[in-house]
Amino acid sequence: MRTRIASTAVAAALTPLALALSVPAAHAAPAAAPYDFNGDGRTDLVIGAPAATVSGQARAGAVSVVYGSTSGPKTSTRTLLTQNTAGMPGTAEADDAFGSALASADLNTDGYADLLVGTPGEDGSDSNDGTVTIVWGSASGLSGARTLFSFFSTDYDRYGRTLAAGDFDGDGNVDVAVGSTGPTTLSLVKGPITKTSAHNGGSGSQNDGWSSSNGVTHLSSGDVAGDGRPRVVLHGRTAHDGAAATSLADMKIGNYADWLQKLPAGFVSVVGDIDNDGHADIVVGNDREVSADPGGALGGKVSVVYGGPEGPEPDRAPLVLTQDSAGVPGASEKGDRFGSGVSLGDINGDGYADLAIGSAGENSSAGAVTVLYGSASGLTTKGATSYTQNTAGVPGGSEAGDRFGERVTLTDHTGDGRADLSVSAPGENAGDGAVWSLRGTATGPATSGSTSFGPGATGISTAGTPGYGTALNS
Repeated sequence: MRTRIASTAVAAALTPLALALSVPAAHAAPAAAPYDFNGDGRTDLVIGAPAATVSGQARAGAVSVVYGSTSGPKTSTRTLLTQNTAGMPGTAEADDAFGSALASADLNTDGYADLLVGTPGEDGSDSNDGTVTIVWGSASGLSGARTLFSFFSTDYDRYGRTLAAGDFDGDGNVDVAVGSTGPTTLSLVKGPITKTSAHNGGSGSQNDGWSSSNGVTHLSSGDVAGDGRPRVVLHGRTAHDGAAATSLADMKIGNYADWLQKLPAGFVSVVGDIDNDGHADIVVGNDREVSADPGGALGGKVSVVYGGPEGPEPDRAPLVLTQDSAGVPGASEKGDRFGSGVSLGDINGDGYADLAIGSAGENSSAGAVTVLYGSASGLTTKGATSYTQNTAGVPGGSEAGDRFGERVTLTDHTGDGRADLSVSAPGENAGDGAVWSLRGTATGPATSGSTSFGPGATGISTAGTPGYGTALNS
């Protein structure tokens, strides 16, 4: 039974909805790293194409899973997922947008990471209810699926537009956070979640200060306080003027009066330990001009909020970077969209998380990616590098509208302990989209031996404009 808790004058932004919780089940095995679906110690690459045509259904959506190897993502070992794939719930229908959001965790603790796929356009009790599909990992890769619980279908739309997974309430089980629009904008589905389990309860919240029509537009998570329990970064728009709004949420706090901390406004974020102090740091990207968002900047900007024992470190001012910052390649120009995508990972294996920043609007939206390095004192611009399709060794050539850098991810596809840089350009080839992967080395991403592939290489139709790479590993 659902209970609505009324907001009060001291409540922070969100009003909770709650369900009774059952006793969690015992863990079965050590959890696998996210996105390692076959348990081989290499992260696999997931590419969402939510506008892909499936069996003649425009914008039904598809997802490619390209498994890691000693040489990086290998398209000869892949899994294609649509709602028409055998064993998948539902049916591919026009405008479902399967693959709009991705997340991964070992939900059932069997030693293999599982994949969560958002389908915000799925029709249910009304149009655009949305749904989330869990696809299970195994020794042979992804196989079998079920639908994630949806408690409040009459109170939201576009459920699954953004996703995050982690033990947010600290009970030892992996939970799933789901963004949506409407009266309920954020849902927490309690773990454990297994192939056959009934639901273990959950909660939802409605945002009193943010636009319900925009809802929660992006989620990320990480252990900012260093206590072993991840917090969640929420992105949305304010109700009064549509400006970007970003907050850090502690999902364990039940009274919802002090569970949010305000962060620099932006549209995307990533969490990781840049200075290796045991507290994850938060990077927020805001790729808008000031004319489009009051928190933006000429050409876009990125803000780094350093973590501490209580969350964001109060005695350490956020680091704000643009392409005009000393040491950052390039120059801030209108429409560059610096901060369109952000990702953290240890490229050179020195123990500090490094930062990849997409600038999808650079040079008439040809796009570019900037890499900055972590250190004991935090993020540094020393040795910063920039990559485009015109960089020697990178396949292809920069063309207006490619949007190279719309999404970026830093993760170890080879199993050598260094994060590899993967970049998407959803506008490549008139909207087909494509993905690039550059191997991490002791001196940074290597263009030598870098690879690129598009939807056709992984079984996705190029009918219409699939937008391959609209979503990547989060």
